[in-house]
Amino acid sequence: MTAIPEAAAAALGATTTAGAVATVLLARSRAALAKSGQAHADRADRAEASEAELREEIRHLVQTRLPAYAQHLVSIHYPIPGPLSSRLSETESGKLIENVLAQFAEAILTQRRRMDAAAWSAVRGTSSHTQSVANRMQDVIDQLQRKNDNPELLNAFFGIDHLNEQMIRHLQKAAIAGGGWPGHVRKDTHVPDVVTGAQSRLHGYERIQIVSNLRATNVGIVGRAAEPIAVACAELMANALEHSNDDLRVTVTLLQTDNGTVSIQIDDAGTGMTAEERARGTRLVSGEGAHDLLLTQLGDPPAFGFAAIGRLVADHGFKVSIDQPSPYNGVRAVLSIPPHLLVEIDELTNPVSAMAPLPAPPPRRPQRSASHAAPAPDSDSELPQRHRKQPLGSASAQPAPASRTPDPDKAGAMWEDFQHGFTAARTDTESKDVT
Repeated sequence: MTAIPEAAAAALGATTTAGAVATVLLARSRAALAKSGQAHADRADRAEASEAELREEIRHLVQTRLPAYAQHLVSIHYPIPGPLSSRLSETESGKLIENVLAQFAEAILTQRRRMDAAAWSAVRGTSSHTQSVANRMQDVIDQLQRKNDNPELLNAFFGIDHLNEQMIRHLQKAAIAGGGWPGHVRKDTHVPDVVTGAQSRLHGYERIQIVSNLRATNVGIVGRAAEPIAVACAELMANALEHSNDDLRVTVTLLQTDNGTVSIQIDDAGTGMTAEERARGTRLVSGEGAHDLLLTQLGDPPAFGFAAIGRLVADHGFKVSIDQPSPYNGVRAVLSIPPHLLVEIDELTNPVSAMAPLPAPPPRRPQRSASHAAPAPDSDSELPQRHRKQPLGSASAQPAPASRTPDPDKAGAMWEDFQHGFTAARTDTESKDVT
C-alpha cells in the first residue's frame, strides 16, 4: 500500500523539477527574445537615422550644392558648399552623391558649350557681314575724297572716314574673337606704318605719341602678320586711352633688340590694373585656351579686345604682355614681333609713309681726347682737383647728329595723307568682302 504514494511522490517531484527547469528555460528564452528585440530595435533606429541623414544630404545637394555649382561654372568667385556629413561621404551613398554632382557639372558644361558655339557663330557672322559693308563704304569715302577739293567737304569726309574706321575696328575685333579672320590682306609693311595705321583707327588718336628707336628704317612685317599685328596694337592702344584721363598722353615706343625682335611698347598714365584684372588680362592675351573661350566669360556687354588679341597671338606666333607697370604707374603693354615675322623692305620701291615717325638718333657716347684727360690729383692733397669743362662750341665737342634730309615728294604727300584720315597704312592694304 505504501508503494503507490511513494511512486506518486516520485512522479510529483519529477514533475516539479521539470516545471522548475521549464520555468528557468522559459525565463532564459524570454530574456533572449527581449535582448534580440532590443538589438533589432537598435538596428532599426540606426537604419532610420542613416536614412534621415541621407535624405538631408540629398536635400542639401538639390537645394544648395547643385545651384552653387552652376553659379561656379559661370564664375569661379561662387564657392561650392561641401557635404553636410563627412562620415557619409566615405560611404557608398556619399560616393554616389559626388558622382551625381560631377555628372551634373558635365551636363551643364556640354550645354553651355553648345549654346556658346551658336552664340559665337551669330557674332562672327553678323560682324563679318557688317564689316564687309563698312569696307565698301570706306572705298566710297576714299573716292569722294579724291574727287572733291572743297575744304569743308574734305573735312566732313575726313570725319566720316574716321568714324567708319572706328566702326570697322569694333566689328573686326568681335569677328576675330569669335574665330573669324581680320578681313584685310596686306603686302609686307613697314613697322612704323603698321603702328600709325593702328593709331588712326582710334578715338583720341591725337593723345598717342609714337617714338621710333628702330635701328633701320627698312624693317617691316610680313604680309600675313601685318594686319593681325595692327589689330592687336590698336586694341592695346585703345585700352591705354580708355583707362587714362583725356589730358594724358600715351607713349608708344618702337624698339629693336639684339636678337632681332622688334617690340612695340605702350605706356599709359592711368590707374593701372588690380591683381585680379592683371591675371585675367594676362591669361586672355597669352593665347592659351583662346579657341575654347566662352562668350559668357567676356562679360555683359562682351569685352572683345583682349580675347581678339589672344586669338591672333595663338594663330600668328607673336607675343603680348600686360603684366608690367609703366613709368607713370599705369600699365605697360609690350607686343613682341619675332624675327620670322620680320622682313627687310626696299625703300626705293616701297618707301615708308611720310606720316611715320622718324628713327631717333643713336645715343651719343662721351669721348675725351688724351690732351683733355683729367690729371691725377696732387700727391700732397687727398682732394680731387676741379677742372673747367670744355665750352660747348669748342672744336673737341661732339657734333650734333645729322638730321635726315626730307624727301620733297614725301613732304608733298603729307597733306594728302592727312586728309585721307591717316590712311597711310591702307595704301598697301586691299580690302576684301568677308563671306
